[in-house]
Amino acid sequence: MSLIHIALVTGGYSGESVISYRTARTIQQQLNPAKYKTYWIDITQEGWYYQDETGHRWPVDKNDFTVLLSDSRLVFDVAFVALHGTPGEDGKLPGYFEMIGLPYTCCNALTSAVTFNKRVATAFAGAAGIPVAKSVLLIRGDEMDWEKSVSSLQLPVFVKPNNGGSSIGMSKVDQPGAAFYKAIEKAFQEDAQVLVEEMIPGREFTVGVFKGGGAITVLPITEVSANPDMPFFDFEAKYQGKSTEITPAIIPTTWADQLISMAKHVYQTFQCRGVVRIDFIYHEKEQCPYLLELNSIPGQSDASIIPQQVRTMGWALATFYDQLVTDCLTNQQR
Repeated sequence: MSLIHIALVTGGYSGESVISYRTARTIQQQLNPAKYKTYWIDITQEGWYYQDETGHRWPVDKNDFTVLLSDSRLVFDVAFVALHGTPGEDGKLPGYFEMIGLPYTCCNALTSAVTFNKRVATAFAGAAGIPVAKSVLLIRGDEMDWEKSVSSLQLPVFVKPNNGGSSIGMSKVDQPGAAFYKAIEKAFQEDAQVLVEEMIPGREFTVGVFKGGGAITVLPITEVSANPDMPFFDFEAKYQGKSTEITPAIIPTTWADQLISMAKHVYQTFQCRGVVRIDFIYHEKEQCPYLLELNSIPGQSDASIIPQQVRTMGWALATFYDQLVTDCLTNQQR
């Protein structure tokens, strides 16, 4: 049996590139070398490159996503997308792969673009009957009183870039005034659009969901919380060990059933593919989970939540990644 040639696509144009490299390293280490030949494809602002075992960088031909080596041309069977932020998670790369007919492992271009834009995603979810927090969108350059424009929201609020992930540029604001404007300025450094969102009281949960073998599988639920010295589950809490993550979450069966049902509903509503991670707040008073965010390309570093959930389910990561690639090749034809 011949090896399947995988382009492991990583890097990116945003501050999330550092997380992308961690994700790609985990995937590369876990893909079965007896079945897959993996090629590290680094997408940067300077160019797209295949980096070989010696560290030499070969340019990728963007006309067909092949690589001309000194004595041959690399042609890939599938792209395993391990690129957070732009141009992977926002739908640009999925659209490109669709145009050239190369199977790829993440959500399609439309789903990626919709879920990357938090305002559009919450509007779409709300129209489908999925509970979401009340929010207001601010756009750089608009002449308005920012504080007045969000006066319909109750404090505390979260201020965050409308497009982006990993909680980069995000702040929690408890009081109006200087802190609010400082949070807006911080978010505008990351994006031209800023979302101001009411905080939903409750416990935070994140749920991995993937499709394989024709069935949607929900991974064990994780409860996440920032350490007491952190105001919320931000970049430091996520990636610098300043959080507590419990998998499986210790919660009532009724909560778990609701979260599982809602996670499947969200996955189907947004027409997701591959593995996604869906973040919820469970509003205890209302006895209802609220959708916070859908991550179409969730982190896969060894300590990330998805690998934790896969292991808790009793799977090896190699088996899980094999399932994702197999499903991709089965359902997407060149």
